[in-house]
Amino acid sequence: METETQLPVAAKKATKLEKHGDIRIDNYFWLNQREDQEVLSYLKEENAYNERMTAHTKDFQKRLFEEMKGRIKENDESVPYKHNGYWYITKYEIGKDYPIYSRKKETLDAPEEILFDCNIEAKDHSYYKLSGLNVSPDNTLIAYGVDTVSRRKYTIRIKNLVTGEVYPETIETTTGGSTWAADGKTLFYTRKDDETLRSDKIYRHTLGTPVTDDILVYHEKDDTYNTFVYKTKSKKYLVIGSSSTLTSEYRILKADNPTGEFEVFQERTRGLEYGIAHYENDFYILTNADGATNFKLMKTLDTQTSKGNWKDLIPHRSDVLLEDIDIFKEYLVISERSNGLGKINIKRWDGTVDYYLPFDNETYTAYVGTNPDFDSEILRYAYNSLTTPNSVIDFNMKTKEKEVKKEQEVLGGGFDKDNYTSERVWATAIDGTKVPMSIIYKKGIKKDGTNPLLQYGYGSYGSTIDPYFSTVRLSLLDRGFIYAIAHIRGSEYLGREWYENGKLLTKKNTFTDFVDCSKYLIEEKYTSPKHLYAMGGSAGGLLMGAIINIAPELYNGIIAAVPFVDVVSTMLDDSIPLTTGEYDEWGNPNEKEYYDYMKSYSPYDNIVAQRYPNMLVTTGLHDSQVQYWEPAKWVAKLRELKTDANVLLLNTNMETGHGGASGRFEALKEVAEEYAFLLDLEGITE
Repeated sequence: METETQLPVAAKKATKLEKHGDIRIDNYFWLNQREDQEVLSYLKEENAYNERMTAHTKDFQKRLFEEMKGRIKENDESVPYKHNGYWYITKYEIGKDYPIYSRKKETLDAPEEILFDCNIEAKDHSYYKLSGLNVSPDNTLIAYGVDTVSRRKYTIRIKNLVTGEVYPETIETTTGGSTWAADGKTLFYTRKDDETLRSDKIYRHTLGTPVTDDILVYHEKDDTYNTFVYKTKSKKYLVIGSSSTLTSEYRILKADNPTGEFEVFQERTRGLEYGIAHYENDFYILTNADGATNFKLMKTLDTQTSKGNWKDLIPHRSDVLLEDIDIFKEYLVISERSNGLGKINIKRWDGTVDYYLPFDNETYTAYVGTNPDFDSEILRYAYNSLTTPNSVIDFNMKTKEKEVKKEQEVLGGGFDKDNYTSERVWATAIDGTKVPMSIIYKKGIKKDGTNPLLQYGYGSYGSTIDPYFSTVRLSLLDRGFIYAIAHIRGSEYLGREWYENGKLLTKKNTFTDFVDCSKYLIEEKYTSPKHLYAMGGSAGGLLMGAIINIAPELYNGIIAAVPFVDVVSTMLDDSIPLTTGEYDEWGNPNEKEYYDYMKSYSPYDNIVAQRYPNMLVTTGLHDSQVQYWEPAKWVAKLRELKTDANVLLLNTNMETGHGGASGRFEALKEVAEEYAFLLDLEGITE
């Protein structure tokens, strides 16, 4: 209990925040000074307190870490994929944290060329992330991005794959991604704004010229949009995209004319979303045009791209969400979602073939994998479920034969998928809506209310948490935990309307859905409030903050990772990365209606003197998405107001950002810490 050891206390320094005539007093506003010694001292004090309070679990954490690491095949490699005459492979070696990228020419028996060994590259950095590997059309050069701080500001370099030389060009503050024009000398890339980290400018770089001479090709001035650049799979067009939460716009240019002018495909119209793919002389457009809430597929000639020329190809369906398409020389592959489950539809361009891949589980995850080869009849896709490890499958669209190229191995003794049961259940929300949950547990568990249960949720941005397999999760399941994913509104699990009904002025549905799922799990005796735990990160951390204000009595423990909890202040500060681009998700608090609604659920603004569950809160000092001060302020205010003696811990990683540690095993130490927190609350020490 907290009384056993000295509690950290953040100084109270009242800051008056006024908007729309409403006054908020924020006693911990001062914590947003990243360089301030008093701020750093407070974070270190919280870290020291966390260390003291969890000292008795340190050995258990080490055992959990070794157990989780022991299930992972250390000398592992990806299934090779072929692109432009080369097979590309990513592999890991025993005892090493980072990937090695390599390739082989034409056949898998050819000698291996090492592109990058990230273990060597990372050795002088506490954080290292390689991103955006992009090989030139003649296969001799590779552009790549590196982040060594974890603020998602990548520096692009260019390496000669023939000589091994890394060219002197250093392009800073980018997304890491880039695309080559057809000449193999011209590189397009996206720069980020230094302060807000918004991707706002596309540049053209010519090999061998100073970066200071790079040409600004496009500047996205609307601060609610991000911009990006890529090449169509047909390799015929360079594409600049601009997107906000609700609206998209593209510009196109022939890839063999890199100094030409990009032309607008269809100008932005608020609320019109579309994505484009090119094949032969046509563009295929995935869009919500004409009220197609769940999206439809249209096509148009590549010489007549404005919306008036688009023709329906796959009409809108109210019960099927059209998620994506993949184009091959002879086939069109359509990824869709129906009743929460992913479906893959295959059609031949000539209309002679139209079928779905068969999946027979009650709850599973299936998605199209990496298919860069245009002229192929092989579709690569992945399949897994809560109980079934991930498989990478090559499917012959012509013969319908499938070859499992790789099934994820679970090492470390005795994993048998038949020892676990998964099911999908439906809770009834407060407004009568049925909310699905995917659940997994070890066979033989009795539903008598005594089982510990971890309920996971996210529920924002239309991002869907599919029921996926996890080797790490076995450490909970094998110790008697039930694991449940709540597919709450704010995701797109049940289609686009499921998302629309969990954002802006319906955002609270996300939180009440999660609470109603918890009540269902308690009523059906999967667990009880003494044994129920909840976990979420980022916008899922906002979810955690909201549910403990609404129904703290339902939960024994909460894990909130990098939680977005100071919604009003963050959304009013347009200097913070991501803020302006988020107005269509949360609302713009400069408008009173949104300000009032946001304030009514913002976790930080709604802390009151009451009992709260045991809590572990994690953050990273360099986080660019949810700034460290949100969780820090939240914890400080909870310490001040909560009326219980439950554990409240804040762990700030002083070296990383939003995604946590960069090494594959370092990240497991963070999971071991989280699991030890839960297991300790259950009195499970082995």
